[in-house]
Amino acid sequence: MRVGILKEIKSQENRVSMTPAGVEQMVFHGHTVLVEKDAGLGSGFSNEEYSRVGAQIINTSQEIFAQSDMVMHVKEILPSEYSLLREGQIVFTYLHLAADMEQTQALMNSKCVAIAYETVELPGGRLPLLQPMSEVAGRMSIQEAAKYLEMPQGGSGTLIGGVPGVAPAKVLIIGGGVVGINSAKMACGLGADVTIMDINLERLRYLSDIMPANCKQVMFSPWSLREEIKHADVVIGAVLAAGAKAPKLVTNDMIATMKKGSVMVDVAIDQGGCFESSRPTTHKEPIFYLHDVIQYCVANIPGAVPRTSTLALTNATLPYAIAIADKGWKKALKEDPALAKGLNVCDGKLVYEAVAHDLNLPYTPLDI
Repeated sequence: MRVGILKEIKSQENRVSMTPAGVEQMVFHGHTVLVEKDAGLGSGFSNEEYSRVGAQIINTSQEIFAQSDMVMHVKEILPSEYSLLREGQIVFTYLHLAADMEQTQALMNSKCVAIAYETVELPGGRLPLLQPMSEVAGRMSIQEAAKYLEMPQGGSGTLIGGVPGVAPAKVLIIGGGVVGINSAKMACGLGADVTIMDINLERLRYLSDIMPANCKQVMFSPWSLREEIKHADVVIGAVLAAGAKAPKLVTNDMIATMKKGSVMVDVAIDQGGCFESSRPTTHKEPIFYLHDVIQYCVANIPGAVPRTSTLALTNATLPYAIAIADKGWKKALKEDPALAKGLNVCDGKLVYEAVAHDLNLPYTPLDI
């Protein structure tokens, strides 16, 4: 198979979908790998490193799309690429279609085979290709919150961990999944007063067992959220509904009760965000204000640490990419039910039910 590794074009996005080590393994399996020129520079990988392991360096994305049986990105397909897609071509990347009607229609119109990293799902509900970026985003969310609490950044001037004799910041984390637990680890490590909320009592029991004493667990309800948010210096939105839009849990009325200069980070923004006020921002212009509260809604948080993120992403995605290339997408999906759940669009049809529901589009059950 001819596999194309595209350069990311989203604002301030420096990750790449495959490292030279990954390319070497793909070539070992007998596949041709086309890497767009300079695709790896932002993650610290030169064109020469890719060439040495057998990749062909291609000058433009147009050539990559034209020559590749499967194209790989990190972020979603953007409007300038829609016309480059073709029938039967495999697209393997993060798509996040539930909040993106335009991209969904473009993929359907092209009749490509669109497999989303974020909906590949193992038995038990674990999302193996979303997990590494959720780990990065969770940890980054606390770094960014700590920065924006500083007064020169517009915050309240609160040190997240406090000092002896001065209370630490109160950090509220909504959601106890991969993002939430990684946010909590970082916040607890810095000495913050952490509260993590979830709707699953068993998950809260687990968190109670593994988290340190400065992390409290609270059962989520609108009432408990309203009470907790009044006292928070930092709120992390870490809610995930796999493949579907995130529920809007934090209302503008709740935000109006928060302290001036507090910080909110919506890690769920790729799926539409879990704050009523959320709208996507970029690393170039990461924040906006509502009721004197800082809102950080960057849609590609891990892109700020591309070296770490690219290495972590390739570790997770490479076995699936090799399976698709070795077997063809139909056989690979038939043999791996987890990978089959990654298929979102095929032959002009929307085959992922949660996306179809959220976008009010016809759903076609998977048939391969």
